[in-house]
Amino acid sequence: MGNVMARLGVSVGVLALLIMGAPSHALADKIKNPIAIFSGLDKITGRILSFEVGIDETVEYGAFLVTPRVCYTRPITEPQNTTAFIEVDEITVGGDTKRLFGGWIFASSPGLNGVEHPIYDVWLIGCKGGTVVIPESTEITPKSPPPPSATQAPASGAQPTQLVPAKPAKKTN
Repeated sequence: MGNVMARLGVSVGVLALLIMGAPSHALADKIKNPIAIFSGLDKITGRILSFEVGIDETVEYGAFLVTPRVCYTRPITEPQNTTAFIEVDEITVGGDTKRLFGGWIFASSPGLNGVEHPIYDVWLIGCKGGTVVIPESTEITPKSPPPPSATQAPASGAQPTQLVPAKPAKKTN
Protein backbone atom coordinates (compact mmCIF):
# COMPACT_ATOMS: atom_id res chain seq x y z
CA MET A 1 0.00 0.00 0.00
CA GLY A 2 2.84 2.35 0.83
CA ASN A 3 4.46 1.67 -2.56
CA VAL A 4 1.26 2.69 -4.39
CA MET A 5 1.00 5.89 -2.34
CA ALA A 6 4.63 6.74 -3.08
CA ARG A 7 4.04 6.29 -6.83
CA LEU A 8 0.90 8.39 -6.65
CA GLY A 9 2.78 11.13 -4.78
CA VAL A 10 5.57 11.15 -7.40
CA SER A 11 3.01 11.26 -10.25
CA VAL A 12 1.16 14.18 -8.67
CA GLY A 13 4.45 16.00 -8.08
CA VAL A 14 5.58 15.53 -11.70
CA LEU A 15 2.19 16.68 -12.95
CA ALA A 16 2.36 19.79 -10.75
CA LEU A 17 5.83 20.63 -12.07
CA LEU A 18 4.66 20.23 -15.65
CA ILE A 19 1.68 22.50 -15.08
CA MET A 20 3.72 25.18 -13.30
CA GLY A 21 6.47 25.05 -15.90
CA ALA A 22 4.07 25.39 -18.83
CA PRO A 23 4.06 28.74 -20.64
CA SER A 24 1.31 31.12 -19.56
CA HIS A 25 0.09 31.63 -23.14
CA ALA A 26 -0.40 29.29 -26.05
CA LEU A 27 1.82 29.74 -29.07
CA ALA A 28 0.08 29.56 -32.41
CA ASP A 29 1.81 28.75 -35.67
CA LYS A 30 0.60 30.54 -38.78
CA ILE A 31 0.45 29.96 -42.51
CA LYS A 32 1.34 32.78 -44.91
CA ASN A 33 -1.06 32.67 -47.87
CA PRO A 34 -0.63 34.14 -51.38
CA ILE A 35 -4.33 35.00 -51.84
CA ALA A 36 -6.79 36.94 -49.67
CA ILE A 37 -10.55 36.45 -50.10
CA PHE A 38 -12.87 39.41 -49.47
CA SER A 39 -16.55 40.19 -49.64
CA GLY A 40 -17.86 43.60 -50.54
CA LEU A 41 -21.29 45.13 -50.11
CA ASP A 42 -22.63 47.78 -52.49
CA LYS A 43 -25.19 49.50 -50.26
CA ILE A 44 -26.93 51.19 -53.21
CA THR A 45 -27.72 47.99 -55.13
CA GLY A 46 -27.65 45.63 -52.14
CA ARG A 47 -25.28 43.28 -53.96
CA ILE A 48 -22.62 41.31 -52.14
CA LEU A 49 -19.63 40.27 -54.20
CA SER A 50 -16.81 37.93 -53.14
CA PHE A 51 -13.43 38.49 -54.76
CA GLU A 52 -9.89 37.17 -54.47
CA VAL A 53 -6.78 39.33 -54.48
CA GLY A 54 -3.14 38.23 -54.64
CA ILE A 55 -0.80 39.59 -51.99
CA ASP A 56 0.66 42.99 -53.02
CA GLU A 57 -1.79 43.20 -55.94
CA THR A 58 -4.51 45.83 -56.17
CA VAL A 59 -8.12 45.18 -57.16
CA GLU A 60 -10.72 47.85 -57.84
CA TYR A 61 -14.05 47.26 -56.12
CA GLY A 62 -16.46 50.11 -56.79
CA ALA A 63 -14.57 53.25 -55.82
CA PHE A 64 -12.13 51.25 -53.66
CA LEU A 65 -8.62 50.08 -54.44
CA VAL A 66 -8.02 47.06 -52.18
CA THR A 67 -4.41 45.86 -51.63
CA PRO A 68 -3.67 43.02 -49.21
CA ARG A 69 -0.08 43.04 -47.95
CA VAL A 70 -0.16 39.76 -45.97
CA CYS A 71 -2.79 37.13 -45.16
CA TYR A 72 -2.33 34.58 -42.37
CA THR A 73 -4.31 31.51 -41.37
CA ARG A 74 -3.56 28.83 -38.80
CA PRO A 75 -2.96 25.12 -39.34
CA ILE A 76 -6.02 22.89 -39.23
CA THR A 77 -4.90 21.59 -35.82
CA GLU A 78 -5.06 25.09 -34.28
CA PRO A 79 -8.12 27.23 -33.46
CA GLN A 80 -8.89 29.14 -36.64
CA ASN A 81 -7.90 32.79 -36.80
CA THR A 82 -7.58 34.43 -40.22
CA THR A 83 -5.96 37.87 -40.33
CA ALA A 84 -4.75 40.18 -43.07
CA PHE A 85 -2.97 43.50 -43.29
CA ILE A 86 -4.64 45.54 -46.02
CA GLU A 87 -4.66 49.02 -47.51
CA VAL A 88 -7.82 50.50 -48.97
CA ASP A 89 -7.80 53.69 -51.04
CA GLU A 90 -10.81 55.51 -52.44
CA ILE A 91 -10.88 56.97 -55.93
CA THR A 92 -12.46 60.41 -55.55
CA VAL A 93 -14.71 62.13 -58.09
CA GLY A 94 -11.70 64.20 -59.16
CA GLY A 95 -9.70 61.04 -59.91
CA ASP A 96 -7.40 61.37 -56.91
CA THR A 97 -6.85 58.54 -54.44
CA LYS A 98 -7.34 58.94 -50.72
CA ARG A 99 -6.27 56.37 -48.10
CA LEU A 100 -9.34 55.18 -46.18
CA PHE A 101 -7.87 52.31 -44.23
CA GLY A 102 -4.53 50.68 -43.55
CA GLY A 103 -4.31 48.01 -40.90
CA TRP A 104 -5.16 44.52 -39.69
CA ILE A 105 -8.57 42.98 -40.27
CA PHE A 106 -9.92 39.74 -38.85
CA ALA A 107 -12.22 37.26 -40.61
CA SER A 108 -13.73 36.17 -37.28
CA SER A 109 -14.72 39.75 -36.37
CA PRO A 110 -15.61 41.67 -39.55
CA GLY A 111 -17.13 44.53 -37.56
CA LEU A 112 -13.95 45.07 -35.55
CA ASN A 113 -11.80 46.53 -38.33
CA GLY A 114 -13.87 46.13 -41.46
CA VAL A 115 -13.78 48.91 -44.03
CA GLU A 116 -17.04 50.86 -43.80
CA HIS A 117 -18.04 53.60 -46.21
CA PRO A 118 -21.34 55.35 -47.04
CA ILE A 119 -21.64 53.27 -50.23
CA TYR A 120 -19.28 50.27 -49.87
CA ASP A 121 -18.23 47.87 -47.12
CA VAL A 122 -15.35 45.39 -47.48
CA TRP A 123 -14.40 42.61 -45.11
CA LEU A 124 -12.06 39.62 -45.00
CA ILE A 125 -13.54 36.17 -45.60
CA GLY A 126 -10.39 34.06 -45.63
CA CYS A 127 -7.04 33.26 -47.23
CA LYS A 128 -5.97 30.43 -49.47
CA GLY A 129 -3.03 28.82 -51.18
CA GLY A 130 -0.60 28.68 -48.26
CA THR A 131 1.16 25.44 -47.37
CA VAL A 132 4.21 26.43 -45.34
CA VAL A 133 3.68 26.66 -41.58
CA ILE A 134 5.62 29.47 -39.89
CA PRO A 135 6.33 28.46 -36.28
CA GLU A 136 5.66 31.09 -33.64
CA SER A 137 8.92 32.20 -32.10
CA THR A 138 9.30 31.89 -28.35
CA GLU A 139 12.25 34.26 -28.26
CA ILE A 140 12.05 38.02 -28.38
CA THR A 141 14.64 39.24 -30.86
CA PRO A 142 15.53 42.91 -31.25
CA LYS A 143 14.84 44.48 -34.62
CA SER A 144 17.92 45.06 -36.68
CA PRO A 145 18.32 48.38 -38.49
CA PRO A 146 17.01 48.42 -42.07
CA PRO A 147 19.47 47.89 -44.89
CA PRO A 148 20.62 51.09 -46.62
CA SER A 149 18.53 50.29 -49.71
CA ALA A 150 15.30 50.35 -47.63
CA THR A 151 15.49 54.13 -47.27
CA GLN A 152 15.98 54.79 -50.99
CA ALA A 153 13.10 55.66 -53.28
CA PRO A 154 11.77 52.87 -55.53
CA ALA A 155 12.80 52.68 -59.18
CA SER A 156 10.69 54.49 -61.76
CA GLY A 157 7.39 52.67 -62.37
CA ALA A 158 7.76 50.42 -59.31
CA GLN A 159 5.20 50.42 -56.53
CA PRO A 160 6.54 52.08 -53.37
CA THR A 161 7.10 49.91 -50.35
CA GLN A 162 6.95 51.04 -46.76
CA LEU A 163 9.97 53.26 -46.24
CA VAL A 164 11.77 53.53 -42.94
CA PRO A 165 12.98 57.05 -42.16
CA ALA A 166 16.71 57.30 -41.57
CA LYS A 167 17.88 58.30 -38.09
CA PRO A 168 19.72 61.62 -37.92
CA ALA A 169 23.45 61.38 -37.35
CA LYS A 170 24.76 62.15 -33.86
CA LYS A 171 26.63 65.42 -33.50
CA THR A 172 30.10 65.24 -31.99
CA ASN A 173 31.80 68.23 -30.43
